[in-house]
Amino acid sequence: MNVLIVAAHPDDEVLGCGGTIAKHSLMGDQVHILILAEGVTSRDRTRTPDKRQSELSALAQSAYQASQILGATSMSLLDFPDNRLDSCDLLDLIKVVEQAIDQHHPEIIYTHHAGDLNIDHRRIHEAVVTAARPIPASHVKTLLFFEVASSTEWQIPGSAPVFIPNWFVNVSQTLHLKRKALEAYSTEMRPWPHARSISAIEHLARWRGANVGVEAAEAFVVGRHLVT
Repeated sequence: MNVLIVAAHPDDEVLGCGGTIAKHSLMGDQVHILILAEGVTSRDRTRTPDKRQSELSALAQSAYQASQILGATSMSLLDFPDNRLDSCDLLDLIKVVEQAIDQHHPEIIYTHHAGDLNIDHRRIHEAVVTAARPIPASHVKTLLFFEVASSTEWQIPGSAPVFIPNWFVNVSQTLHLKRKALEAYSTEMRPWPHARSISAIEHLARWRGANVGVEAAEAFVVGRHLVT
């Protein structure tokens, strides 16, 4: 089976579905990760990537290391502007995702939920839903939206669709790999009790597991699932 993960920033793919990526990999599936935004330059008032080259390089290295820990088949990191995807034409984002779909022929796509606080997450959601539209002969059978701690739960109720999961993946046997991949993103992690701390991510996985009666799980919202 071919699987495509489309994420906005380096670390989103691990936060949202790192345990699931590792599970797919262990099952022999081909997992391809596409990350569109570079993840650094929003820290400056004006985008100046030339001044952030060392950080950009280090974050890219973290992304590749994390993908190797999880057993991904490929990882592509693009350089769209961090937290400024609303300044990009949506069609440009759609075309990139369409190209990845054409290249990898995924049966399952995992991406961001529409209700996230982060604007880049919402734009990627829109791009993926459009790129993965159910045209005849499409390979995409399942479209799943993940939660990203420190974004999904930070959205204000009533301001956007609420993340109410209805698809769970048991990651009891791969949670340690998710944790190891998050450790590769040491510059992006925060100390407890921040929502994007490793402890918080593990607590969330344990809670999602308890939701469905297993040791640990990752939760998703089903966008579409075609039974053939």
